[in-house]
Amino acid sequence: MNKIKSWCQVLPGFFMAVVIAIIAKCLESLLPIHLIGASVIALFIGMILNMFWKPTAVIAKGLKFTSKKVLKFAIILLGASLSIGTILQVGLMSLNVMCFTLLTCFGGGYLVGRALGLNWKLSNLISAGTGICGGSAIAAIAPVIDAEDRDIAYAMSATFLFDMAMIVLFPIMGQAMGLSDMAYGLWAGTAVNDTSSVVAAGYAFSEAAGDFATMVKLTRTLSIIPTVIIFALIEVHIKKKEAQKMGTDNEIKTSVNFTSLFPWFIVGFLALAVINSFGIIPSVVSTAAKSISQFLMVAALAAIGLNTSFKEMSKSGIQPMIHGFIISALVVIVAIAVEYFMGIV
Repeated sequence: MNKIKSWCQVLPGFFMAVVIAIIAKCLESLLPIHLIGASVIALFIGMILNMFWKPTAVIAKGLKFTSKKVLKFAIILLGASLSIGTILQVGLMSLNVMCFTLLTCFGGGYLVGRALGLNWKLSNLISAGTGICGGSAIAAIAPVIDAEDRDIAYAMSATFLFDMAMIVLFPIMGQAMGLSDMAYGLWAGTAVNDTSSVVAAGYAFSEAAGDFATMVKLTRTLSIIPTVIIFALIEVHIKKKEAQKMGTDNEIKTSVNFTSLFPWFIVGFLALAVINSFGIIPSVVSTAAKSISQFLMVAALAAIGLNTSFKEMSKSGIQPMIHGFIISALVVIVAIAVEYFMGIV
C-alpha cells in the first residue's frame, strides 16, 4: 500500500516532465537544421518555466524522481542496444584522455584556487565536479572532507552554470570543427561535466555521438571511487597534523561509505549490454529499448530544467564562477588536444 502511495506521489511531476519532453521532441522535428537536440530544448523549456512558476510540493517530488531515478533507468535501458565489446573498447580509448583531463582539473584547479583565494575544499569540489561527473562527484566528496554547505552550493552552481553553456556550445563547436561522431562523443564524454549534460550535448550532435559520449561518461564516473579514497586520506592527514599542533593524541578517522559511492546503475547498464552481446535480446526489443531510453533522457532533462532557478544560481558569487570557467575551459582544450595527439580527430 505504501509503495502504491509513493508511486502516486511522483506521477504528477513525472507526467509534467513527459509533456515537456513530447513538446521538445515536436519542436526538434520542426527545426530545418539539426543544431539543437530535444534534450537541450526540454532543459531550457523547464528553466524558462521555473522563472515564472515554482514547482509545488506535489510536483517537486516527481521532478526529483525523474531527474535522478528515471535518468539512471534510461541509461540502464541504453545497454540493451549496445555490446559489451564496444563498451570496453570505448572505455579503454577514453582512459588516456581522462587521465589528462583529471590532472588538468586537480592540478590546474589547485593553482587557480590559490590565485583566487578560495579555500582548498571549495576549490577541489569545483575541480571534482568539472573533472568527474558534476553534482554526483561533489556530493560524494563533500562529506569526506567535511565541506561546508555553502561550499557545496557554490561548487554545484559553478559546475552547473558551465554545463548549461557547454550543452549549447559543444554541438556548434563540434560541427564547426567537422568532428566525427566518435571524436565528438569522446570529447563531450570527457569534457562536459554532469551525466545529464553529457547526454544532452551528445545527442544534440547525433544519435551515434550521444551513445558514444554516454559510454565514455560512464567510464569516467567510476573515477569517483579512487578520487574519494584519495581525499579521505588527505583529510585524515590534515586532521592528524591539526591534532599534533593542539597536542592531542586522539585517533583520527574519516568514514567512507563505499556502497553509496558506487554508481550501481552502471552495473545494470553493463548487464544488459552483456545479455545483448549474446543475442538474447531480440532486435525489435533492443530498438524499442533505445527509443524509450532516449525519450526518458529528454524527460529527465525537462525535470532538471524545472528544478533550476537562474536567481539561485546568481547568488553563488563571482570567484567560484571564475574558477569553474577557467577549469572548464582548460578541460575542453586539453581533451580535444589529446584527441588530436592520439590521431582520433
